[in-house]
Amino acid sequence: MEVISYIAIYLLVINLAGFLSMGLDKSKARRNKWRIPEATLFLFAIFGGSIGSLLGMRIFHHKTQKPRFYIGIPVILAVQAVILLYFVFLAPLEFRIL
Repeated sequence: MEVISYIAIYLLVINLAGFLSMGLDKSKARRNKWRIPEATLFLFAIFGGSIGSLLGMRIFHHKTQKPRFYIGIPVILAVQAVILLYFVFLAPLEFRIL
């Protein structure tokens, strides 16, 4: 398997985990049960699951009133997009032999 395949599988899994963690935490909040720590929800986003976390926030209407989430998760996604664009478009230029 190529490295790109492993990266794609990782991103699929971490985004699914971010999405499901938002749904699970919302369900637990409604039933006054033990909650998933906010730091854990952010870790899913930081480690590549920002799209899944953002979709989970929107679909489950969870953490949408907390500025740290409705600002923080999109900022994490934007930073990840910039990093991805750098590695896709600019980093290969540095390795060319002139």
